[in-house]
Amino acid sequence: MLYATLEGLRRFNIPHNFEVVSIITLYAQWIREGRLKVDPAWNTEGLKFSVQDPCKLVRQSLGDPVADDLRFVIKSVVGEENFIDVWPNKSNNYCCGGGGGALQAGFVANRRQHGKTKFDQLNATGADVVITPCHNCHTQVLDICEHFGGQWQTTHLWGWIVKALIR
Repeated sequence: MLYATLEGLRRFNIPHNFEVVSIITLYAQWIREGRLKVDPAWNTEGLKFSVQDPCKLVRQSLGDPVADDLRFVIKSVVGEENFIDVWPNKSNNYCCGGGGGALQAGFVANRRQHGKTKFDQLNATGADVVITPCHNCHTQVLDICEHFGGQWQTTHLWGWIVKALIR
């Protein structure tokens, strides 16, 4: 919906006096300001994390700054030493293959075939958890993990923020 809002404002030249910001950017800002207090000390097992950069959020909207914020937030909540980045990453990352209606289109074999590149990329990290801030990416990354025999857990970001909150 962030991309749709940005694109609608641009395409239809809708006048507005507000800035469209990702919640990920706000999480990063709040952590930096100390308003959102997190501590990665909960990760006593040393779980390793990687991330999927969503197409609409990163490549087609807010670019590397939001991808950097995403990595900052993840490292803040799981520990910098527990983050394994994919390559290529950020604006150059691979599409997961689940967006643009692909999840709903019914062409499962095609979607999975496209997603094999993403599977290989994520699998190469050896991460225990892949964080996907987009619901389409989440469903696709979960599906390709199961379909191709991956071993990671596919999750959203907010659950790890909650786990790391300092009370």
